[in-house]
Amino acid sequence: MQVYTAKSLDELLQNAAEEKGVSMNELEYKVIEEKKDLLGISDSVTAKVYTLDDVKEFIFDYLGDFFTNIDLDIEVALEELNDSFTINLNSDNNAILIGKMGKTLAAFNTVLRAAVNSEFDKRIDVLIDINHYKEERYYKIRSMAKRIAKQVQRSKVDVELDPMPNDERKVIHKTLSEWHNIKTDSEGEGSFRHLCIRYVADEPQEEIPNMSE
Repeated sequence: MQVYTAKSLDELLQNAAEEKGVSMNELEYKVIEEKKDLLGISDSVTAKVYTLDDVKEFIFDYLGDFFTNIDLDIEVALEELNDSFTINLNSDNNAILIGKMGKTLAAFNTVLRAAVNSEFDKRIDVLIDINHYKEERYYKIRSMAKRIAKQVQRSKVDVELDPMPNDERKVIHKTLSEWHNIKTDSEGEGSFRHLCIRYVADEPQEEIPNMSE
């Protein structure tokens, strides 16, 4: 991510846009320093500036260096959607990259997400998938969540699920967000963080007075 300095933020962004060959609307930035004169008027502004293409380039370079260091040939396909990025990897050793219960893949995601967020000083939604493992996993998780939610609706007994990564908990939260009499909570810390599917009773309705009496 590049750092620019100019007399004003507008001038700074114009300079960055011209250098990168993009419009100002395509720029993301964070002001890191602003100097003012004795009258309180801005004298100079310094900001970190990047585009989504810069994020893509960083991801490709980071993964390229990582897999080169462990001498593993791998195909990388990156998809951008609404300022989020899904990276699908494919190699001759997909099972090793996924790991038991998906733990190696979860570790890859944690490391890459931390690197991207640190580089661009912003929370950016990044997900690594391996030969569409996560896509299939999400389908199974949605089906499981719906089945258990129906059980909770009938029995009115809460259910605690096994620990799972943050992205999988988000899938369940979203899947059940509009379900009647159902709420979801995440509990626990670290590798023990898990999700609870809870029954929520309807609130009693207030009686409307009969004005004819």
